[in-house]
Amino acid sequence: MSEKTAYVPSTHTTPPARFSHGVRKGNLLQVAGQVGFLPAVEGQAPTPAGPSLREQTLQTFANVRSILEEGGAGWDDVIMLRVYLTDTAHFAELNEVYDAYFAEQRLQAPPAARTTVYVGLPPGLLVEMDALAVLD
Repeated sequence: MSEKTAYVPSTHTTPPARFSHGVRKGNLLQVAGQVGFLPAVEGQAPTPAGPSLREQTLQTFANVRSILEEGGAGWDDVIMLRVYLTDTAHFAELNEVYDAYFAEQRLQAPPAARTTVYVGLPPGLLVEMDALAVLD
């Protein structure tokens, strides 16, 4: 049985409960739900990247990517990306930011499957994402 390895990038805050930002077991890497918090500053509360969906989505991508990289993966390894939005009116804008971001990434593999759901998040947060990656 392979061991589990937890990942907490130095740019991330300590989770508010007992969980890891990312866990790898064998060739699977699960990235826990990430939001658009700016890199952590010791002694300061987490701060959203900005008030707009675009700012928070781009920072969320950066936060997910940092965990993927810590676990030895990249966007090409992601097979499932789940997006959680707080407002149904943000769906079209999310798709625009999402498409532009992944066009810039120049993926070698087909894009990941995606599910988008609507949820409640703490005040000021508009988007959250988690990812499942499979490494060769």
